Amino acid sequence: MTMHARHLRARLKGWGGVGAMAAACALALVFALALTCTGSAASQPAGARTTQALTTVGTARAADDCEAPEKQTLAPSRADGPTIAAIKARPGEKRKLIVGVDQNSYRWGYRDPNGGESGRLEGFDIDLVHRIAEDILGDPDAVQFKAIPTDQRIPAIQDGRVDLVVRTMTINCPRLQDVAFSAPYFRTGQQVLAPKSSPVEGYDETLAHRKVCTAKGSTAHAKLEEDRRSGDLPASTDISTTVPNQLDCLVRLQLGEVDAVVNDGALAASQAAQDPTVELKGEAFTTEYYGVAMKKDADDLVRRVNQILVDFRQDTATGWEASYTKWLSATMDDDPSASRPPTPEYLRRS
Repeated sequence: MTMHARHLRARLKGWGGVGAMAAACALALVFALALTCTGSAASQPAGARTTQALTTVGTARAADDCEAPEKQTLAPSRADGPTIAAIKARPGEKRKLIVGVDQNSYRWGYRDPNGGESGRLEGFDIDLVHRIAEDILGDPDAVQFKAIPTDQRIPAIQDGRVDLVVRTMTINCPRLQDVAFSAPYFRTGQQVLAPKSSPVEGYDETLAHRKVCTAKGSTAHAKLEEDRRSGDLPASTDISTTVPNQLDCLVRLQLGEVDAVVNDGALAASQAAQDPTVELKGEAFTTEYYGVAMKKDADDLVRRVNQILVDFRQDTATGWEASYTKWLSATMDDDPSASRPPTPEYLRRS
């Protein structure tokens, strides 16, 4: 799954390696400050909260029965419920879907430092957000974006700061204890990113005595901790470097502060496309699925998002395939499994 050199060269136009990345990070900081000062989700009426409390059987079961977390979600439905009704009831200019996103993941959720529409986020995840807003509120631009770091995705949902998180978020069993997920919309796996000149060859003994960076709260960091305890990762591997956002690991790598990065292969491929001096090393060593995250008691919203994902996959003109081709094909075509959406499975009600 290592990206071919021609793909890297094709996607590097206008980025200019490390210098451009520094500029991109500076822009990301400015917009993060702007986005995170835009308010929070409206509180729901007590009646709506009570109604929702009675509809948590499916998601509670999901957390207890978690052999395949990507299958622990509710069947699609177009019906409105208390969560959706509360979103639609927001007055005036506040009648928007509030969504937690990333703004510095190249091709997923980012601001192009070379231009584009001023102040507008773009990428695969952003396309999906617009699709959800259009279905629920009738307007693809009825969205309030909130830039949130990796380790704040779950707290932002639980605190009601956002309705949804669409931010390359892996569905896994521990997270199902805290939030509900949609069906998966993308398949990936953990992979190693390192300088081309590095002796690191992948997720193996070549990481011994090397310093590895991961995002705090990420599945990558949890995997490294687990594997070092079990002996599947060399005990001398230094995994102490964690950062709020996964792009910060690339900056640490560029500065020589770490020897390698472990991240989702889909994100690591995009990072390799930003910097011609780094590349993916070895194959993916896990299988993971991205999902849309929501509150555990928001069953009606989970079902509605799952229906939207059904429509998104089936729409060959402007849906999943078109978005993949536009944003990800240049960096992901070496991984055939990534070029098609996962087939969803849902919880069976008794």
